[in-house]
Amino acid sequence: MNARQLPARLAAVTTATGLCLGLVGVPAFAAAPETQPDVAPATLSGSPLAEPEPWLGDPVRAEQWHLKTLNLAGAWTYSSGAGVTVAVIDSGVDATHKDLQGQVLPGLDLVDPDGDGDTDLVGHGTTVSALIAGRSDDDAGVVGIAPKAKILPVRVLDRDNRYDDAMIVAKGVRWAVDHGARVINLSLGGNGSSPALAAALDYAFAKDVVVVACTGNASASPSSGVWYPAREPGVIAVAGMEKAGDVLWSGSITGKETVVTAPATQLYGARPGGYWRVQGTSFAAPMVSGTAALVRSRWPTMSAAEVVNRIIKSAKDRGPAGRDGQYGYGLVDPTGALTADIPTVLRNPLDTTASPGIAGFGNAPASGQAQSAPSNAVVGARLPGTDGTAARAGDARDPASSRGWWAAGLLFLVSLVAAILTFRRFARLAS
Repeated sequence: MNARQLPARLAAVTTATGLCLGLVGVPAFAAAPETQPDVAPATLSGSPLAEPEPWLGDPVRAEQWHLKTLNLAGAWTYSSGAGVTVAVIDSGVDATHKDLQGQVLPGLDLVDPDGDGDTDLVGHGTTVSALIAGRSDDDAGVVGIAPKAKILPVRVLDRDNRYDDAMIVAKGVRWAVDHGARVINLSLGGNGSSPALAAALDYAFAKDVVVVACTGNASASPSSGVWYPAREPGVIAVAGMEKAGDVLWSGSITGKETVVTAPATQLYGARPGGYWRVQGTSFAAPMVSGTAALVRSRWPTMSAAEVVNRIIKSAKDRGPAGRDGQYGYGLVDPTGALTADIPTVLRNPLDTTASPGIAGFGNAPASGQAQSAPSNAVVGARLPGTDGTAARAGDARDPASSRGWWAAGLLFLVSLVAAILTFRRFARLAS
């Protein structure tokens, strides 16, 4: 599919699915192909990005405006993310990209049994990973929010950027937790929900892991609600801001579940073979994941609950005073999260609902996909239930729910026996 076909293909996909990933942009500063492709519009809102100006020094680094907006230079005087592993559950990661060499750990490929997550056929996971942990030991290319953190890649998307059902994402989350991830980035989602993924996220919370996800892109969704898994209680749901850092990006989905915002437009991202322009909430989410890595690096024993609390309490308020449905708590502030005097908390302030139980997977209806970055891949993202597909036969009941009924029955029986024995004892005493 060439660049001229991209908008039409995007429209075709979005009529049946809900997307959670960012827009694809035009390749930039990459090796020129044999035939120069047509230039596609580089935004979902209809306004093409300007062509790069001639820069002194590295053009990619010069285009990273968000580094100044988020005052990363100040944050790096306190922490660089060293010692923290961030799982990127996505399309895989190109571990050979110059901005990620030495940054990527052996991971998991749930699509190709011979892989370990270190290749990326669509490019999206590479872009996300470099925004989190792009190297800072040179003056070129993309530098991440937490440049000394390590990336644990978990591939759940095939070469068409799709997966069969949400169980594959749930398995990826659990595997990442069990293999050392202290932060998990989920730049994917959709309008439906999944008990399997909910249970996996609950498992992550129980294991003291910070989970970050994007709120979704309006032009890629049939509904206006925040996508799943971003709306799962306990997850940091990230909406997108315009370049100035004080105006919400018009393409960002928001709602009462919105937690914080981060830069989402006119971004330059790493991709296999080079760089490209990108925008979308899926590229805002990794900036918050990187911030979580900075905090966990500075205070290695700090609980995930306190990390989440620091991020939301230190955010720069935008819109109406206090938390609101558009900006959440405001623009993420890495330096503030590392320096603010914030009282400790005992639980994740975002986790406001009863736990679904960490033992069972639950059912995982519907298939899914995620928006890719290259112009020759499917653009779109779908998670369970986005097309109204019912749960698979035999999956209607959650095994954890069945165990709950057995436990309740056993407890009632024990209580009944105890009551009878107590009654008989007092009857004897009375006689």
